[in-house]
Amino acid sequence: MELERLLKALGEPMRLKIFQCLLERKHCVRSLSRKLGVSESAISQHMRVLKEAGLVYGEKYGYHTHYLPRQEAVVFLAEQFCGMESRSAALDRERTVCQCEFRKEGNNL
Repeated sequence: MELERLLKALGEPMRLKIFQCLLERKHCVRSLSRKLGVSESAISQHMRVLKEAGLVYGEKYGYHTHYLPRQEAVVFLAEQFCGMESRSAALDRERTVCQCEFRKEGNNL
């Protein structure tokens, strides 16, 4: 999985809202449309992007498809953000200058 691809898909506010709704329970396009006040065709387009990114999948029930988040995508995102949190917590915030590899000793840029 690519973090950039997942974040790009979730970077659009409506897709993020859709994804958050799917974390609560299964939804079909009509259900999401009514819940979010957006046309069914707009929801379908957003679902296409979320599916292509690997964030959601659908289960067919007759003519309807009920969507759910891909558990492996949720776990991947959680791991990535936990790693970011760990690196941020370990960061020396008291350091007064950067450790720029382009800075030469004694040269104040």
